[in-house]
Amino acid sequence: MKRFSSHARLSRLTLAAWLCGSAMAAGAVTPADAAKPGKAAKSAPTRQEAERFVKDAEARLEALLIKSQRAEWVAENFITDDTQQITAESNEELLKATGELALAARRYNGLTLPADTARKLKLMQLTLMIPDDQERARFTRLATHMTSAYGMAKYCPPPTAALASAAAGATAASSPASGDAKPACLPLDELEKIMAESRDPAQLKDAWVGWHAQSRAYKQDYVDYVALSNKGSRAMGFADTGALWRSGYDMTPEAFSADMARVWQQVRPLYESLHTYVRYKLRQTYGADQVPATGPIPAHLLGNMWSQSWENIYPLVKPSAKAGDYDLSQVLAQRGTSAKEMVKYAEGFYTSLGMESLPQTFWERSLLTKPQDREVVCHASAWDIDQQQDVRVKMCIRPTEEDFITIHHELGHIYYDLAYRQQPTLFRNGANDGFHEAIGDTVALSITPDYLKRLGLMKATDRPGDDIDNLLMQALRKVAFLPFAYKVDAWRWQVYGGQVQPQDYDKVWWSLSETYQGISRPVPMESGGFDAGAKFHVAADVAYARYFVAHLLQFQFQRALCREAGYSGPLHSCSVFGNKKAGEKYQAMLKLGASKPWPEALQAMTGEQQLDGSAMIEYFQPLKVWLDQQNAQFAKSDAAVKR
Repeated sequence: MKRFSSHARLSRLTLAAWLCGSAMAAGAVTPADAAKPGKAAKSAPTRQEAERFVKDAEARLEALLIKSQRAEWVAENFITDDTQQITAESNEELLKATGELALAARRYNGLTLPADTARKLKLMQLTLMIPDDQERARFTRLATHMTSAYGMAKYCPPPTAALASAAAGATAASSPASGDAKPACLPLDELEKIMAESRDPAQLKDAWVGWHAQSRAYKQDYVDYVALSNKGSRAMGFADTGALWRSGYDMTPEAFSADMARVWQQVRPLYESLHTYVRYKLRQTYGADQVPATGPIPAHLLGNMWSQSWENIYPLVKPSAKAGDYDLSQVLAQRGTSAKEMVKYAEGFYTSLGMESLPQTFWERSLLTKPQDREVVCHASAWDIDQQQDVRVKMCIRPTEEDFITIHHELGHIYYDLAYRQQPTLFRNGANDGFHEAIGDTVALSITPDYLKRLGLMKATDRPGDDIDNLLMQALRKVAFLPFAYKVDAWRWQVYGGQVQPQDYDKVWWSLSETYQGISRPVPMESGGFDAGAKFHVAADVAYARYFVAHLLQFQFQRALCREAGYSGPLHSCSVFGNKKAGEKYQAMLKLGASKPWPEALQAMTGEQQLDGSAMIEYFQPLKVWLDQQNAQFAKSDAAVKR
């Protein structure tokens, strides 16, 4: 099954396939029969019938899922009208079958059943159902179109725009000499590069505004998609699609929302300390006319198109007296590190824990570099095509520190897939979707200077910086991400719940952005905007709470693995690379898949039963103390200036 990086469409279509299976096998009660009162009333359901129903559903699940996965793989690697149509048709078939199965599964509610059978029947019913053929076809076409539109979107700056000269230069450099070079149209990866590297506020603003304007083209598609999705969720007894998503965590939707809010309040002081420090440093760089002394930071100045992680502005905020000069991106680039070598480094971490080598087909079938002859969806993703060993990564890998970390993350999905492949079909997934995201992120926490030295990527004479320096970089990645991850679904749950209407999409999006992230829109909002849709996971309808959950879980996992490895130093310095004992503990949890409620899987790994921010707080405690000291000095200095 397709997985996504923390940066996808495992849309409700494919997720429904995992939860629900496909068309009925011979001998099973058909959905049509189960839905007819007369048929159901002829005989009471039995345990044996329920077990046969589940077995038959699982037997057919793999065929439909493989078909859907192959169609999506081709569609994202060859974006054409034909591949979009093929994907829409396969997903329509899948959606119809999973919805029918979900309805049929209701027949066995209330029976006393073996725990595994009861859990599978519960999972089957966590999906939407669109019975009308025309509406179902439109729903799948809308989903496919939005994903493809996002993948093909480009910003074409006008001649007067801040990006025009750079774009024209890119065109001239990449095109035959013609004497009349025109500004190039910039795809997302080029715009992201500008956001990461430029220090020109006008250029940053132009790139930001240019990309966010692209999602207007499919705003109405999204509005229509939301309406159909809600209709399908209500057909299964859920209040709306947001409630359906929140029901996938072995608790009620209300309980999950409350749990998210609880943990956010737990870690919020850490984020606020980081935000205050970063705002002051950006004010020093860009001036008082660009960055206010208090309040939100303009979104385009944080080094990322969505302000979701801030590591690209590290050079502007680093503690000058403490910072080292080591640059992993520079080392990788100077060595000419290939995409395959990047993946080999990541594979080596997992095998050092005692896990298996990647199958040969992984290397033959993955897409690791951006093709020059066609458009592809470059958003990093991991794929489990056949729920056995046909695992793949699709990622346009560059020799950068960011991609070095990302490929360690992506292989976390792959190794989770491989670990639970012996489970029954309906249990071949993470304990919850946050678990799937947290596996590789936990491994990435072990990318420490010690790990890099063991790989030969850092010499003894290199200066990687001290604890505060390294923790600040990690906080720009991890802590800065938390409120963004919280915000995306806080907005989307309101959209699905009907509290936010299309004309207010941007208004509420930016209200939440200021409340949780403390960021503001670089320019005033315009009528008809759809800034949320400029994020892939909104256009592709991928639930985002998983990433918030994952960013807490990874620190809980890391604390448990370091404890298992016998490590007793500061949590932020721990790397479990090469520790077979820690690897055995990790693998034992991975093998459970979705066979147990996630609190049980968490307890098996950590001894804890709930999501908890204390491990993250422990990890960053030295930085929190330092940030508060810096912020106090800033405030004192500002007060002195005012006097």
